[in-house]
Amino acid sequence: MRCTSEVYAVLLAAGLGTRMGQNKLALRFQGKTPLRLCYEAFLRSQCPPKGIVIAVSEQTRSEALALAAEDARVWVAQGGATRGASVCNALRALQTRGIKEGVVAIHDAARCLVPPAVIDAAVRGAQQNGCGVAAIPVRDTVRTQAGELFPREERLLMQTPQAFEFKRILSAYEAAEAGGLNETDDCAVYMAAGYAPHFTEGSIMNQKLTSPEDLPFFHAACAAQRLQRIGFGEDTHALVPGRRLVLGGVEIPYEKGLLGHSDADVLVHAVIDALLGAAALGDIGTHFPDAEERYRGISSLVLLRETAALLRENGFLLGNVDATIVAQKPKLVPYIATMRSNLAQCLGVDASEVSVKATTSEGMNDEGAGKCMTARAVCTLIKNG
Repeated sequence: MRCTSEVYAVLLAAGLGTRMGQNKLALRFQGKTPLRLCYEAFLRSQCPPKGIVIAVSEQTRSEALALAAEDARVWVAQGGATRGASVCNALRALQTRGIKEGVVAIHDAARCLVPPAVIDAAVRGAQQNGCGVAAIPVRDTVRTQAGELFPREERLLMQTPQAFEFKRILSAYEAAEAGGLNETDDCAVYMAAGYAPHFTEGSIMNQKLTSPEDLPFFHAACAAQRLQRIGFGEDTHALVPGRRLVLGGVEIPYEKGLLGHSDADVLVHAVIDALLGAAALGDIGTHFPDAEERYRGISSLVLLRETAALLRENGFLLGNVDATIVAQKPKLVPYIATMRSNLAQCLGVDASEVSVKATTSEGMNDEGAGKCMTARAVCTLIKNG
């Protein structure tokens, strides 16, 4: 899909979840909250948003702030007493950041199984028609409690995302606010402003997490979508006098350092190769060749951030990383926690997803003789959609 305009997203996460009986947006599916699952789905879309505004309640603020700390594209706005008020607040948050045009896709965070293809279709509809509303045909016979039949032909079930030209939907919501109009979806507000709707293909998977009865379906669906790929990386650098010893972005006092074109951070290099290998995107030398002067002395954490961005661009999400450093000296245990934190921050995940260990070779081999250090890493990547 050609991205003909800049795209922004609004994630609505300010509901009370009364039918669930608890804060449904704090639940975890395969270790991830609905809000994070929605965020990741938008990143995997063909036109990833330039900015994502999350409208929050006090119950969801901390999760949104955690995402904002990982990704500068994520902004947090206070939700309102109604869905419409939350949308208004989010749209104005975009406006205060200087957004004047483009496409905005509005999505309920409770629809955390949304396929990226549904997002793409809605955005494409807005780019071509001013509006793209995800919807699916009614599949079942519908009757009132009195038994009156409603023919299902030409009837649609509304979903989100619902995407619009930014100027149009902002003016529509401002008019609705001024007139006291309170609708349950954005399409109704758009139509009340005199615009014609354009419907795009939704998905039966794009269900809304609503009640406890939904939980088995959501758990099973998330488990099925996690298609994992495994990567392995290994790197060795010589130990020489006159060089800094940097491991996992931590400078460690020692009489020798690792020799290399960059900072020679053998741990980070092994992790990068594992990630690239799992994604079948080459190796560290392909992307960051040591013949290029711009990489001389560079922090390997910079290279890791670039690798993480490359993975996201190709639709990959990190499952976990497990790495081991082989070195006789110095003792590395005091620095392990900081190494894990550094790697996790660059990769945009929690430190619980990153393991770093250190071992000796019991005096054997070149590592045992203090001639070099080696690091080995394995990782899992997840590619959905």
